[in-house]
Parts: sequence; structure tokens; C-alpha cells
Amino acid sequence: MSETETYSETGNEQIRIGTHAYRRANLALFCAGFVTFITLYDLQPLLPLFALEFGVIPAVASLPLSFSTIALAVGMLLAGTLSETLGRRTVMTAALFLTSFLALATYASHSFEYLLILRLAQGVALAGVPSVAMAYLSEEMDINSIGHAMGLYISGNALGGMSGRIGSALLCEYVSWQSAIAIIGFISLILSLVFIKSLPASNNFRKRPFRFGYLFTSLYQHLHEPGLLCLFGLAFLSMGGFVSLYNYIGFRLLAAPYNLGQFQVSLIFLVYLLGSFSSGVAGKLIHRFGRPFMIRLTLTVMLAGTAITLAESLPLIIIGVGIFTCGFFSVHAIASSWVGRRTLTAKAQASSLYLFCYYLGSSISGTVGGLFWMHYGWNGVAAMITILTIAAFGVALLLLKLPVIE
Repeated sequence: MSETETYSETGNEQIRIGTHAYRRANLALFCAGFVTFITLYDLQPLLPLFALEFGVIPAVASLPLSFSTIALAVGMLLAGTLSETLGRRTVMTAALFLTSFLALATYASHSFEYLLILRLAQGVALAGVPSVAMAYLSEEMDINSIGHAMGLYISGNALGGMSGRIGSALLCEYVSWQSAIAIIGFISLILSLVFIKSLPASNNFRKRPFRFGYLFTSLYQHLHEPGLLCLFGLAFLSMGGFVSLYNYIGFRLLAAPYNLGQFQVSLIFLVYLLGSFSSGVAGKLIHRFGRPFMIRLTLTVMLAGTAITLAESLPLIIIGVGIFTCGFFSVHAIASSWVGRRTLTAKAQASSLYLFCYYLGSSISGTVGGLFWMHYGWNGVAAMITILTIAAFGVALLLLKLPVIE
């Protein structure tokens, strides 16, 4: 039976926490998030290697990652509309398999230009997962389950990102970076099969005929909702700071006085385990303390973590990165689930816009951060991250002044 033949007629059979369907949905979307981020960020620890191998400056070496994230950002604007017509499961499945095959194709990449083309295509492919997954959760999860389920999905994102970064650096100790990325592609292919087998049918999805004009109509509506605009700003600013920190902390630790090796530097991504844990915890704490308190707390945590990274002590730098990571993933878990609560129609498009701003922040700040690194060192990068986070705090305060939509 096809997906379109399994949609509920009543539209009210939501998945509740603790049920078999809840566990299946979480497993499937955990795998989807894992594949998305292991293939998106597996190149991040290799940026210093690209700068050396291809003879480019750090800002240019960051382009394979920036190309993927900007293509992902733009592609998601269309992916949400396509999923309204083709179905959430269909779009996510195609995206997961295509990105896995493109990762395998990296084995044949031997020029910087070819790598950029592959990564651009991979970003387009990945566009079919994040916003569609968020829309699926918003539609299918019971109101008391959505926060926890979103936190678990983001945990898969965090573990995938961590595994890609550490895994690629570890594999490069034994094989070429091309082979390392291909191995990650094979792992992604296996997890994509788990996704197909596990994801429950969409019981609350309503298929729409594809209308190109609907894309612009829904985007227009969301861009005129002040609360969503604030959430989009939060995504842009917080993600911009986050990716800048991880893009250039490697350059800092490879240089004097630390002089760490490539794999040693990649171990800092183990703090992603803290990010994975914190996003799930934040999802639970929303129900206890409320979103207003939690969003202010988690942004403050990001600021504290940034300040600690200014220390010269390596252990303190790692602690600072860990604290910042916990704060960021908690902010993302809170804000992304908030989008669904403030959106009454076209949820996939709202999620797409949120993630468009999220990855646009990654692309712009992730590259601009290289200029701060070149001219001002780590102090400059940390100053840029601090400015972005303070701006995010201001946007959050504006959001909290708006009427609540639940």
C-alpha cells in the first residue's frame, strides 16, 4: 500500500509518547537526522587539510561546507512544498538515498572545483529532510509529545554531526579523505534503509496538488507573522555563531601553542554528546519551566561558553566549547518546536523558512568567521560569536512580548 493510501480520514490519530508508533517514529527520524548531519558535516574537521592540499586561505577552505549549507537552505524552500504534494515519507526517503550516493561519489573527487560541485548537489539533496521531518513531527505528534520528540530528533542531528566530524578525521589517519567520505556514504545508505522500515504512515497529512504559486503565498503569510520572524532570526543568529565556532576552533588548536594533530583536534566534537543530551533535556524542561525562561537561559549558556573559550588553557577551551554546544542545541530544540506551535497552516513551509535562515546563518557566518580568524585570531571569532548571540537574545525578548499562539 502506498503512503497516500494510508492517510487517516479523521486526521486526529496523533502519536503519543510511550507507544510503539512513537518509538518507531523516533527511531526513523533519529536515523534521518543522523544521516543528514553525518553527510553534511563530515568535511568540517578537514578544512585545514583542504587549505593545505588545495593551497587556499581558511575562508575559501570553508566553501565546501558553505556550498552545502546554502544549497540546503535554498532547497528547503521548495522541499516543503513538494512534500505537501508527494508526501513527507517520499521526499525524505529520496533525499536520504541521494545524499548517501553523493557521499559515495566523493571517492572520485580529486579537485577543489569537483568537490564544490558535489557538495552543492549534496546540499540540494539534503533539503528534503530537515524541514519535512519537523513538519511530520508537528502533524503526527500529540501536543504533550512534540517537545520530547523534537528533542530526540535533534539528538540524532547532534550525534550525526559528531560522528561525521570525528569519523572522517579518524578514517583519514588510515585512508584518503575521499575514501573516508565514501565510507560514511555507505553507513548512511544502511541507515536510510532503517528509516524506510521504521517510519509510521502520515495520519494527519493532507495532500495538496502542486501549485507553484502556493509556495509564494505560504511564504508570504509566514513572513508577515512577527513571532515566526523572530524565530527565523533566532535560527540565523544562533547557528551562525555555532558553525563559526566549530569551523575555526580546529585552526586554533592545530597552531601553536597547542600543536595538536588532525585527529586529536577532531576529538573536541565529542562534546556533541552533551549537545545531544541537552536538546532532549531542554524538550522536557519546556513543560516544567516554559519556553520564555528556557530560551533566555539557553542563550545565556551560549554566551558563557563563548567567554570561557577565550582562556589559554586547553581543558578550559574544551569546557567552554561544551557549554556553548549545550546552550546551542537547547536553543535549537526550543525554537524549532516553537515554530510548529505558532504555525496554523503550511507547517512544512514554516519549517522550511526556519531552516532556510538557520543554514543561511551557517553559510554566511561560517565563511565570514574565516576573515575574523585571519585578521584577529580567536579573539576576533569569539567577538563575532558574542555579537551574534547578544543579537539573538534581543530577538528572543521581542518574541516574548508577542501574543502567545498555541
